[in-house]
Amino acid sequence: MALAGAGQAMAADPQPWHYHLPEPVSPLARQMIEFHDLWLMPVITIITVFVLLLLLYVCFRFRESANPVPSRTTHNAVLEVLWTGVPVLILVVLAFPSLKLLYATDAVEDSDMTIKIVGHQWYWEYQYPDHGNFYIDARVAARTTEEAQEQGVKRLMSTDEKIVFPADTKIRLQFTSADVLHNWSLSDFGVRLDTVPGRLNEAWTLIEKPGTYYGFCSELCGIDHAFMPIEITVVPKEEFEAWAAQAKEEYDPVEEAALPVSEALAVSSTPAVQ
Repeated sequence: MALAGAGQAMAADPQPWHYHLPEPVSPLARQMIEFHDLWLMPVITIITVFVLLLLLYVCFRFRESANPVPSRTTHNAVLEVLWTGVPVLILVVLAFPSLKLLYATDAVEDSDMTIKIVGHQWYWEYQYPDHGNFYIDARVAARTTEEAQEQGVKRLMSTDEKIVFPADTKIRLQFTSADVLHNWSLSDFGVRLDTVPGRLNEAWTLIEKPGTYYGFCSELCGIDHAFMPIEITVVPKEEFEAWAAQAKEEYDPVEEAALPVSEALAVSSTPAVQ
């Protein structure tokens, strides 16, 4: 559909030698990158440099030529307290921002709409219970370079059906699976969650920038695990409403409506089916 391709040119494509996380387009993704850049990386860098310098010092100070008779020391109470206590303190300090971020990922209340995502071997099913309760199956569009060139799509990244999300809308994302464990992972949105048979997991996103974004299944789910990409086209609210009205007529309805919010929350707190 024409609307499904809207905004594609606005999305930033990955470039060679990119080494950082994708540009965040949601509040959660931005918080995750801030936690990564302002907390985790400085701490990890300091620890890495300290350990490197310590190793160099030990190699130089206790080399065989400088210590023909090795030390027989086996215990040092001060060192043992330090190398136990300092890591504990580091983890306690990191716990505060990480728990704050963890709770933020679960704040699905006050959502404007719901989209249910079902993992299959090996494709994704998207249900729109608030816009006619239709569903769309999205499979990989091109497995080979030749197929990608013929169709004008991205190899192993584009899907045969375009899945559309509205911008500037808080979307409750519900996840489950029809067969085995999958994982719906889209870093631009700050969402990475398992789809588990017999269980309904939840997350949320609020996408601030229209465009086309790509992700992948990040849970080893079988022989075609590498061939179930995620392609989401984000458009303004008005365009989404027009697309949803057209899609309701084009795609089949879901046999059973999506669970109500209260029931969905109850299911999400129950153990997974073994």
